[in-house]
Amino acid sequence: MLHELIDFILHINDHLALLVQEYGLAVYGILFLIIFVETGLVVMPFLPGDSLLFAAGALCANEATGLSLAILIPLLSFAAILGDNTNYAVGRYLGLRATAIQIGGKRIVKQKYLDDTHSFFEKHGTKAIIMARFVPIVRTFTPFVAGLGKMDYRGKFLPYDIFGGLLWISSMSIAGYFFGQLQWVKEHFEAVVLLIIFISILPMIVAALREKLGRK
Repeated sequence: MLHELIDFILHINDHLALLVQEYGLAVYGILFLIIFVETGLVVMPFLPGDSLLFAAGALCANEATGLSLAILIPLLSFAAILGDNTNYAVGRYLGLRATAIQIGGKRIVKQKYLDDTHSFFEKHGTKAIIMARFVPIVRTFTPFVAGLGKMDYRGKFLPYDIFGGLLWISSMSIAGYFFGQLQWVKEHFEAVVLLIIFISILPMIVAALREKLGRK
């Protein structure tokens, strides 16, 4: 399963193109589900996000697919916002009980992810709701931790979350729409995906290095 997931992420443009050929416009529903699950279920932080949006935007630029950016952006923005709000509700109303769920003797929600996300909140405040959208894993745990900490919903969480969701979906999709059709990008899409992943996790790498150097 891990090998298949890695292959799907690295060749996500090819896999999405095949899905379009097989399911047509029903791909909108598949993309909606992936974005909702990644943002809405705290146990699924490893699904593709940024690279998926980039590849989907690139497909919209190809008229043969029938996909439209005008439909994709509002639809997936709604999926991202709905997912975050679901995750917030789970954190707020289930709280620590959700973190205690185990499979095979191991906790599904690792304490380290919660601690890292809490530190992210401490450093960036309400802006973390927006910034976390662009950081893998952190974007899955941020709404959960916000709910766990009973962050003010209407005054703080909801408006920042809506803005962050719209910004994340639109920026990545539009980038794919304009750059995904470049010949070099088409020929080196795997390298582009790796670059997107690297840029996404760069803040976590920097934070880890700072923490390590600080201890020394």
